[in-house]
Amino acid sequence: MDYIAEYSRKADQLLLWLEKETNLRSNYARMLCGAEEGTLLEFISKMISPKHILEIGTFTGYSAICLARGLRDGGRLDALEINDELADLILTAFERANLSHCTNLILGDALEIIPTLDCTYDLVFMDANKRDYIKYYNAFIDKVRSGGFIIADNVLWSGKVLSGNPTEMPHDPQTMGIHAFNQMISQDPRVENVIIPLRDGINLIRKK
Repeated sequence: MDYIAEYSRKADQLLLWLEKETNLRSNYARMLCGAEEGTLLEFISKMISPKHILEIGTFTGYSAICLARGLRDGGRLDALEINDELADLILTAFERANLSHCTNLILGDALEIIPTLDCTYDLVFMDANKRDYIKYYNAFIDKVRSGGFIIADNVLWSGKVLSGNPTEMPHDPQTMGIHAFNQMISQDPRVENVIIPLRDGINLIRKK
């Protein structure tokens, strides 16, 4: 991982500021996607040039900024976050990134919010409660256009799922939720996917 960091694009000053503020204002700074994954998200978004992005689990806005940088003119990113105590930092980060005009922060439970969204998405990034990945997926899959992409984060879950055998892996709800999600995606005829072992694992999914 050090080698990847050494020879990949470094985070810019805005993202370095946000990482510092996250460390100061949160006990869970490790939840940031970080420079390498953030760069990958930005590149994917720029390749797709989406009009509409849905992010489930914004945390302090790092990944949202990376994704929003790939929006086409007139596009919008809907950022869902359950922790309203982070709202001020998220909105400040969007403003400092000059992205306030194209980012829409929605506070609350994603499973309650997603059914109310009247939008077709080109790209969805999922990084919220791991035990609910299947529920999130089922809630938004019909809102993703044919040919659209879904990116699910933390799908290797610190290596806890790597045995592939549910009887041999930890039985906490998060680990079992991630494994069940990966298994479901591999068998869903509506999509095709590849798992990328960057950081804690990314499941890159394309809706047919």
